[in-house]
Amino acid sequence: MLATMVTGFEWTNDGKEIATILVPDQRSTRPLPSRIPSGPQVKQTEEGENMLRTYASLMATPYDEELLEWHATGQLAVIAHDNREVTKIGDPAMITSFDFSPTGQHARVEIMKKPFSYVVPVRSFGHVEQVWDRSGTSLVELADEDTQTGLDGNLPTAPGVGGESDEPDRRNLTWRVDGAGLTFLQEAPDEEGGEEERGGRLDRVMLWAPPFDASSLSVVYETSSRMSSHLFNADHSMLFVTERPRGGGSGRNAPDGKVKHYAVDLADVETQYTIAEYESDDFYGNPGSLINGSGRVPSISRFGGGGSEAQIVETSADGSAVFLYGNEYNEDPMVESPINFIDRVEIQTGDKTRIFEAGNDGEYVRVVSILDAEAASFVVSRESPTEIAQSHRIEDGSMTQLTNNVDYTPEMTNAPRQRFTVERPDGFRFLVNVTLPPGYQEGTRLPAMFWFYPREYTDQESYDERGRTYNKNAFPNFGTRSMQYLVQLGYAVVEPDAPIVGKAGQMNNNYEHDLRNNLAAVIDELDRRQLIDRQKLGIGGHSYGSFSTANAMVHTPFFKAGIAGDGNFNRTLTPLMFQSERRIFWDAKDVYTSMSPFFHANNMTGALLIYHGMIDQNVGTALDHAPRMFHALNGLGKDASMYLYPYEDHGPASRRTLLDLWGRWTAWLDVHLRDGGGDTPVTE
Repeated sequence: MLATMVTGFEWTNDGKEIATILVPDQRSTRPLPSRIPSGPQVKQTEEGENMLRTYASLMATPYDEELLEWHATGQLAVIAHDNREVTKIGDPAMITSFDFSPTGQHARVEIMKKPFSYVVPVRSFGHVEQVWDRSGTSLVELADEDTQTGLDGNLPTAPGVGGESDEPDRRNLTWRVDGAGLTFLQEAPDEEGGEEERGGRLDRVMLWAPPFDASSLSVVYETSSRMSSHLFNADHSMLFVTERPRGGGSGRNAPDGKVKHYAVDLADVETQYTIAEYESDDFYGNPGSLINGSGRVPSISRFGGGGSEAQIVETSADGSAVFLYGNEYNEDPMVESPINFIDRVEIQTGDKTRIFEAGNDGEYVRVVSILDAEAASFVVSRESPTEIAQSHRIEDGSMTQLTNNVDYTPEMTNAPRQRFTVERPDGFRFLVNVTLPPGYQEGTRLPAMFWFYPREYTDQESYDERGRTYNKNAFPNFGTRSMQYLVQLGYAVVEPDAPIVGKAGQMNNNYEHDLRNNLAAVIDELDRRQLIDRQKLGIGGHSYGSFSTANAMVHTPFFKAGIAGDGNFNRTLTPLMFQSERRIFWDAKDVYTSMSPFFHANNMTGALLIYHGMIDQNVGTALDHAPRMFHALNGLGKDASMYLYPYEDHGPASRRTLLDLWGRWTAWLDVHLRDGGGDTPVTE
């Protein structure tokens, strides 16, 4: 198997075959680099404004191109699981993805194409998508996209940055489970819609059958409203549609209008049977999602598109009803946790019957698998703030535990916790989570470690929306870098939200102001509650949290120690926007420089430990930032340490690195918080 671009396989032909990418026969030997460079590395600007981010590990030489083509070229094949017979399909190509039809007779194949680029990542290279038959013959071309270079605002994607692209003509394209061909959504041509404006064109559910030519394309259903998804029942006699108001956004930013889920009998397409309907901005009125799947154990997924395996709606045995799955949220999530439910809805009448509703007595129960919706037979997960999640089977009204998961950190699970709201001087309110050592005695003032990651909002309402799904009955899971482990050493661990508030795209006008006021408000409240010794405070964060840690230590006097991981300390080195900032450096020089801690390193008030993965691939956090910041602190006589970890990306992953980091973190905090600092030398 060649796992360069495609790292998995898929079952096809009713489970009789496995499709994958193999190493080509008679593959050439791997290209070797020249011992002597053949010339300079060359880049040339293109005409126009190219708003590219600072991508890592871009190709730079003709040899890189040769090597990529050699690694990416593979042979599409299917392998019979009974006798392991291999059938090769088509010629070797730089295949980046494939998707076989349920019959195994056709496949959608995406192939990377040349020319390659030295300015964008591989994922942004041009590609062509085709439908192949079993011989590898291309029957139709579905797409032909050139490399996304960033011109005209078409930003390529990469870790840490979202992109933009024109909406494709065919939407929700996927294979029909019954083998009839491809199904997708598509707007009618202007002349058929009767209006020049896009909003007046008919929207259609289409079927494209083999051999995928113009004569095999047919309209299954059409409506004057825009459809966002379409699903079918098992025999494809009924269509289930979601219509949403045109435009994007969610919550109060959702476009005005109703979201409507309805069914259409394809033998009588003039009649719509409403299953659920609600205002697009009514978060608490969401009736749930259709349960869909295939086979005897359907999956639960959102009401919407998806792969072939998820396009079949679960119906009752007689086909008269469907099932909705969702959570009911309390407007004050601190009072009541989400309530998981399943409703049965009669298709023709819309009558609704609740067949499952989780209790809410100190635990969170959710359905994770449907065994038989009509018989109310489910697998559920049960958890609480003190009990790890266990799977149970519900059948005939009884519940049987299926798993015996072990809580390996019970002392952490049962550590005292507080969650409360603080208010800044400007009246903005935000949440803080505090974890205290096991056996904490009320009134004991502790050294505290803050761990945070600022986020941007336009106002109080947009901030409050983010907390609506909070689950107070969730089990507290811990990861390899969870700072809560520090409570075992007697620290209070403080995880405050850090809202930066302002006009959309320009929130950073208030970055230092809000950062300072957020932290001051949290410290004052913790002090009032007698939880912390405000003379023994540390702060830390990863990525943007690392950047903000350094900012907190140069713009406030609160912290004696800091831990900053995989961060950016100089925003002028990411001049073409970052995070939610939508102005380039030359349009907002003061903002870029004032919020770059590198330019204020002389004001560093505590001791800073910097760590960074040496192959960090994240946009904006190149390895150079760590040694440059350390170099500045060293030259200014500040207290700092730096640890650069080989083979680590944007976040430490290996056991060896993590153990090394924890040893250094705890020693750093013990010296600078417990012992009040000292003459610790700058180390590298």
